[in-house]
Amino acid sequence: MKEPLKDLRERARALGKRIAPLLEDCTEEEAARRALSALSKEGLTAWTVPQRDGGADTGGLCEPDTVSVRALCVLREELAYHSAMLDVMLVMQGLGSFPVALGGSERLRADVLPGVASGEAVASFGLTEPGAGSSLGDVATRARATDEGWTLEGHKTFLSNIQMARFCTVLARTSGEPGDGDGLSMFFVPADAWGFEAEGFEVMSPHPIGDLFLKGCEVPREFLLGEEGGGLAIALATLARFRTSVAAAANGLARRALDESLSHLTTRSQFGRPLVRNQALRFELAEMDARLAAATLLVERAAERTDAGIDAARDVARAKLVATEHAGWIADRAVQHHGGLGVKRGTTVERIFREVRALRIYEGTSEIQKLILSKALLDDFETRGGQ
Repeated sequence: MKEPLKDLRERARALGKRIAPLLEDCTEEEAARRALSALSKEGLTAWTVPQRDGGADTGGLCEPDTVSVRALCVLREELAYHSAMLDVMLVMQGLGSFPVALGGSERLRADVLPGVASGEAVASFGLTEPGAGSSLGDVATRARATDEGWTLEGHKTFLSNIQMARFCTVLARTSGEPGDGDGLSMFFVPADAWGFEAEGFEVMSPHPIGDLFLKGCEVPREFLLGEEGGGLAIALATLARFRTSVAAAANGLARRALDESLSHLTTRSQFGRPLVRNQALRFELAEMDARLAAATLLVERAAERTDAGIDAARDVARAKLVATEHAGWIADRAVQHHGGLGVKRGTTVERIFREVRALRIYEGTSEIQKLILSKALLDDFETRGGQ
């Protein structure tokens, strides 16, 4: 591992050990704000913004106009081990702002992205709608051109940090009808814009998330990111850059679950001997370790190839699929190893079991990753003439 990455891991580990216990008794919003404050003071939020736009000096890990996937993976794995809230507050700075880095004017990037890097400006990302999830072509939110700029109407859902965001990057339809792959554009929408209404809701683990209602929301012409009709490409490029880091977060949660099982099984006795003396449980520990190791290698390969600018779509899909699925299985076995304690609210494995579940859904479900992989496999097979 390169020196910048080793340093990042140590910094994230120290921060996690110090801050995670302080978040446990906070309300959801208090925990989110304290987590973001701690991340920014440590300089970790700077890694979610390209070096060109005021982000961290990557030391050559990637080009200056993008973010290092290897750095994001190191940070997310270590932060998730200690606290899922630290993890999500880090990555949302990048997910919500990366469309600005990809398609914003030089002036807009200079106005917005240094604040994201410092943690002062909270970002949110608006893709999903009640009728548009995995199929972004079904987006129905409309952006209508006016003499002054654009007027947006629609309903976005499952937006992390939307209640506390300073801005949101929003995918909206500028032409065509829902179901059309074309006609989607990306916009920078400040939270103080007229007609911008956010409403939070609860999910199964603490996570600042909610709906966004755009009711005649007006933005200037220069807040269109990239070209009109180029929004889907920006959305997919953003997801492609950050998707591997979801797998890394899954590995962090899985590693913590395995450690919790090791601790419990070596200290808990039943039938006159430690649980770890049971061969069946030892076999499960071995499989948990092997699955985690395989997922870790897939993440490292995908992150390295993405940073190098190599087409890594299959590597990323493998990493996301395997790491999140294995993490779910590892968390489930850890709960089982703890018996009744495993489902007692507030225990570490119970928390991890809830936190890890969403990772198989957001930023591309497991089924979407299988579609990507199967298509690539079949295309490759046909290219080789069926050999």
